[in-house]
Amino acid sequence: MNYEVRIKKKALKNLDRLPLDVRQIFFLLVEDLRQNGPIRRNWRNFSKLGGNEYHCHLTYSYVACWTWEKGSIEIEVYYAGSREKAPY
Repeated sequence: MNYEVRIKKKALKNLDRLPLDVRQIFFLLVEDLRQNGPIRRNWRNFSKLGGNEYHCHLTYSYVACWTWEKGSIEIEVYYAGSREKAPY
C-alpha cells in the first residue's frame, strides 16, 4: 500500500536552511513514509508525540514531524529542522 505524503510549506521552507546531507536523509524518510506508512520504528528516536502526531531524528540535531489519521492514506509532514526549535 502506498501512502500520499504531503509536505507543508513551512517544512519546505525550513529544508532550504538544512545541510545537504540532512535534506537527503529527509527525502529518504519521505520515501519510506510513502512506501511503508507512518509508523517508522526503524528511524532513530521514532516516537508518537500524542494524538495523531509522530516524529523521528534525521540526525542528532535535526528532526522531522508528521501527522497521520488512522485509516487514512495521507501523511502530512509539518516540520523538518533543528530539534531545539521542534514544535513539541
